[in-house]
Amino acid sequence: MKLRDWIQQVVYKIISPLVKGLVRMGVTPNMVTATGCFVNVIAAGIYIYGGFNASPFSFDYAILTWSGIVLFFGSLFDMIDGQVARVGNMASVYGAMFDSVLDRYSELITLFGICFYFFMCDQPVVALITFLAMIGSVMVSYIRARAEGLGLKCDVGLMQRPERIVLTSIGSLLSGIIGCIWILVTALALIALLSNITAFYRLEYSRKQISQKEGK
Repeated sequence: MKLRDWIQQVVYKIISPLVKGLVRMGVTPNMVTATGCFVNVIAAGIYIYGGFNASPFSFDYAILTWSGIVLFFGSLFDMIDGQVARVGNMASVYGAMFDSVLDRYSELITLFGICFYFFMCDQPVVALITFLAMIGSVMVSYIRARAEGLGLKCDVGLMQRPERIVLTSIGSLLSGIIGCIWILVTALALIALLSNITAFYRLEYSRKQISQKEGK
């Protein structure tokens, strides 16, 4: 079992009582997904608020701390919604689509908030790095969706959504607590680099599968 899958199973066991409680309360997976998206919008709003009150070359570490906390809290909903669907036997095709769409909104809104914050802090290079992270995040998800639409399996790569969420939330939180902006900048640079590498790797991986199918 891969380390990523092992960690996921451990987390699922930890949140199992919460998931069962939500199912008993009649909470649906779509409700959990929508709540998670709303929490991410709040986190983005904190970054944007910090941007409007920012000074050039000055960072409000309290903004980064609170944003990181809210993002980390919001990431829990990403794990809970799928479990609620499975445990409550409420999985559906539309639910999967709804989850994917709101995940994209959540991630892009969050990265936009961070991009805006750094731009207002007169850090155009970091804002550009964040924008590249946005591009990579979109393309990783798009290529997988396009490949699966063609009947291909394409879930390979290092920088998938869970990894991006962890890097963004932990990077922001640690930057705020320690008072070092370079922690978040490094996290964003890793996302920008590895997500785009993952996107091209998935493209090549899909090409090989298509070539094998066409060669038969």
